[in-house]
Amino acid sequence: MLHDLIVNQPVIETERFDLRPLRPSDAGLIEFFTADQRVASATTSIPHPLPPGTTEAFIARALSKERTEDVWALDGTRSDGPEVMGVIGLERVDLGQCEIGYWVAPAYWNSGVASAAVAALIAANPLECRTIFATVFQDNPVSARVLTKCGFAYLGDAESFSVARGAKVPTWTYSLKMD
Repeated sequence: MLHDLIVNQPVIETERFDLRPLRPSDAGLIEFFTADQRVASATTSIPHPLPPGTTEAFIARALSKERTEDVWALDGTRSDGPEVMGVIGLERVDLGQCEIGYWVAPAYWNSGVASAAVAALIAANPLECRTIFATVFQDNPVSARVLTKCGFAYLGDAESFSVARGAKVPTWTYSLKMD
């Protein structure tokens, strides 16, 4: 019998899916989705093409006791969906401050999944953040709308390096005060 490592993260329920800690068995679906150039290019950290072992290393970091980011899978099995529809995480950046990041599989784009995941994570606030930050590439206005729909306020323009694009990309930065 296979046992998954138990991570000290809550399972967060939504109407359509659960946010649950990653497990090693998620590697296949995560690799399948993140190997898609459209997904990788919308993030700062996913390379394209996806080198062997990248997904397993990501999951190992997410399960580590020394992790700085808590990561959840968007698990759609409650509504007959796949075990991984996307991934969302909160990275600790300072005392009481976190940065949210997420990607959703292309089959679920424009379906409300990203907005529901962000809203659920904000409502649960499992890391007891006082402020949550987010950054999106300026050529991804859909992600910007997800953030503003969930109460984030625009802070300004910047740029971030995208591993998949191999270049700096203009970004919009947002914040949400949790007080």
